[in-house]
Amino acid sequence: MSNQIHSDRAKPLGPYPHTKRVGDFVYVSGTSSRRVDNTIEGSTVLENGSIKGDAYIQTKAVIRNIETYLKKIDLDLSNVIDITSFLVNMEDFKAYNKAYSEFFTAENGPARTTVAVRALPHPELLIEIKAIAYDPQ
Repeated sequence: MSNQIHSDRAKPLGPYPHTKRVGDFVYVSGTSSRRVDNTIEGSTVLENGSIKGDAYIQTKAVIRNIETYLKKIDLDLSNVIDITSFLVNMEDFKAYNKAYSEFFTAENGPARTTVAVRALPHPELLIEIKAIAYDPQ
């Protein structure tokens, strides 16, 4: 078993790794569009303090972050066999699905579950995704 925390990515907000290998499987912890400087890609705090988020941009950033974690251990998105996505608002499903389809298709993509949640660990986050990858060694 090996755990990976990638120093070029946003540090986990708790005591967990970005990825954990168990045999032929790699588990990717819940991933957001948070950058290494803790800003959120796809989110803007307006002058009045309100937040304007873009689920399409955040989804693409989340998947790119997952892809980066996998590349660090010599895998890529084609190794992903299962994804669970957490949306704060199901009204963002269409934008999320549009971005998701730029990376995966029904033919080559992983199994997927999408659920609505009340909140995520940062008020600017609209989406978080966790994944399982398969790497026969």
